[in-house]
Amino acid sequence: MADLKAIASQIRRDIVRMVHGAASGHPGGSLGCTDFFTLLYFEVMKHDPKFSMDGKNQDIFFLSNGHISPVFYATLARSGYFDIKELYTFRKLNSRLQGHPATAEHLPGIRIASGSLGQGMSAAIGAALTKKLNKDSNIVYSLHGDGELDEGQNWEALMFANHHKVDNLISTVDWNHQQIDGTTDHVMNLGNIRQKFEAFGWKTLETNGNDLEALRATLQEAKSLTGKGQPVSILMHTVMGKGVDFMENDHSWHGTAPNDEQLKKALAQLPETLGDY
Repeated sequence: MADLKAIASQIRRDIVRMVHGAASGHPGGSLGCTDFFTLLYFEVMKHDPKFSMDGKNQDIFFLSNGHISPVFYATLARSGYFDIKELYTFRKLNSRLQGHPATAEHLPGIRIASGSLGQGMSAAIGAALTKKLNKDSNIVYSLHGDGELDEGQNWEALMFANHHKVDNLISTVDWNHQQIDGTTDHVMNLGNIRQKFEAFGWKTLETNGNDLEALRATLQEAKSLTGKGQPVSILMHTVMGKGVDFMENDHSWHGTAPNDEQLKKALAQLPETLGDY
């Protein structure tokens, strides 16, 4: 677990430096989801940095809330998909590391273009059904924002997955109660998300997404529930901006880059463990 904490700290450093360097990007949700990405890529998923687009015979991941690309890119680089020095190019002209992930850039690890919110669930379900048809026993993972659930396509996809018994899918919702215009309660009250997922026929778990031990146990439980006729969801309670005290629980950091002084303060709170890019 100590190694995972070290990796997570370095990825958080990567995130704030990338967004500062580009003077744009989305640090809040990225920092909140860092522990999830760290566990997924460094322990839970069976995956190969020698990337193949078809994903045969390995677990695969889809990021639906594509604006948190900083954490996705940093995780991919730190787990060997491409040189960490490429993180310097985030959101720069002609970079493969666009503000939202794009397949046209052929960046290893990116399977769909994401940024149009609400579409990732459908893509993940399609990939999961493909694995079933190919008799591939591996798992499809996806991540979604809670504010993203405002998009109706999610709910159609949730019904579809239950009806077709897509039981090789684990979809996680980042339940941080924040979105770009304010709290989710203010923008569009989501009510009890767990009851909704369960009503749509999903086996649903809840966890603390910023506690590596709790998150590990939940992901292991989720894996044990696959193959039993129901899609599986994890409702992951996180803190937007986790790890940087002045960003935590503040929706204004959804899509705001830190200035020089704020970057200095943020980095002082995040130990450098693997070496900055």
